[in-house]
Amino acid sequence: ADPALLTPRSPVVTIMGHVDHGKTTLLDKLRKTQVAAMEAGGITQHIGAFLVSLPSGEKITFLDTPGHAAFSAMRARGAQVTDIVILVVAADDGVMKQTVESIQHAKDAQVPIVLAINKCDKAGADPEKVKKELLAYDVVCEDYGGDVQAVHISALTGDNLMALAEATVALAEMLELKADSTGPVEGTVIESFTDKGRGPVTTAIIQRGTLRKGSILVAGKSWAKVRLMFDENGKTIHEACPSMPVGIVGWRDLPSAGDEILEVESEPRARAVVDWRKYELEQEKNKEDLKIIEEKRKEHQEAHQKAREKYGNIDWKERSFLKYQERKELKPLKAKEKEERDSHVLPIIIKGDVDGSVEAIVNIMDTYDASHECELELVHFGVGDVSENDVNLAETFRGVIYGFNVNVGNVIQKSAAKKGVKIKLHKIIYHLIEDLQEELSSRLPCTVEEHPIG
Repeated sequence: ADPALLTPRSPVVTIMGHVDHGKTTLLDKLRKTQVAAMEAGGITQHIGAFLVSLPSGEKITFLDTPGHAAFSAMRARGAQVTDIVILVVAADDGVMKQTVESIQHAKDAQVPIVLAINKCDKAGADPEKVKKELLAYDVVCEDYGGDVQAVHISALTGDNLMALAEATVALAEMLELKADSTGPVEGTVIESFTDKGRGPVTTAIIQRGTLRKGSILVAGKSWAKVRLMFDENGKTIHEACPSMPVGIVGWRDLPSAGDEILEVESEPRARAVVDWRKYELEQEKNKEDLKIIEEKRKEHQEAHQKAREKYGNIDWKERSFLKYQERKELKPLKAKEKEERDSHVLPIIIKGDVDGSVEAIVNIMDTYDASHECELELVHFGVGDVSENDVNLAETFRGVIYGFNVNVGNVIQKSAAKKGVKIKLHKIIYHLIEDLQEELSSRLPCTVEEHPIG
């Protein structure tokens, strides 16, 4: 962009920290609404993005990232979009695992940190201890001669929140954040989900240009003609400037969270871009497949070589007898054995409300390491409510459907009951994981132990 066109923009601030250290409560106080009460069990499981106007007339865009361990990809995404990270640490709890991880994300994205020491009104609070603990992670507060501003706050009582906002604004002024609000639109998808009446919807943050109705956007492998834009309260807006969080309706498919949004000049151009991206992906996949095919072929050749050596120097009668014996061993599995084999596999289908949570759950599946005892098979995953199709899949594979923050219609519940398909719905991520562990344990074979007594 031409430096002459740059205009000051409001900072985008991510609030990071460990689970239950009071990130969302702090945001509630800042925007005077109740998010934490709505979030199941008081844990944030989405990235929420919204604007806060301070009494001084300054505007700040806040992103609230989840603190739970499963959502590290979402947190990293939050750090990459932002200008400033507010690190929330509870004074009574000190530095925890996700606190360290958040510092790492902020460092990787080269974003300055403002430290908010929360729960200072609690009896066992020790803010100085927190500052000392943070020294080990290269976060040096101003008291110790560093450049990180530390603000003692209490999100519950609203103590010192204005001081925190002022510290953020002061840091933003030092950074001299500017953006070009005239050029083509650029932005980042923060979260995407399917809405019943509106189809695919994305929450995005605009980083350059001004988004208007009717613009044509490309993100990942999908494109959109903007039909409708709304702010975090669901009010329709007609244009979005840089640093503004905005909901966009009009996508053809769901883009993934974290995709870059770019404006193109026309629909044919958007289609061409998307087709080209899909083609690129296909080529990549073909290359990988070729490698696998080559390896398989080598294995076959070696096996064939061995077989020839084995039968090479015996006469035809012996050879046919040996082959007959081998065939005898390869008899098909009896029904009982087949059932036993099936009971050691747990096929699952996952449906989540937004792209980010499905990603987090699938990533947890990847960490499963006991497949020799009971195999975990992911049949299908997607965004949106549980559908008839999912039930049919689960029936075919004898699987279980796990829903995260989604609903199941009455008709589908009845058909699932008829087909004997289990549907398990959860609102909190670690309940879902615990449920999955129980389901896996129930499929393990019994272990027989002998204790000779005499």
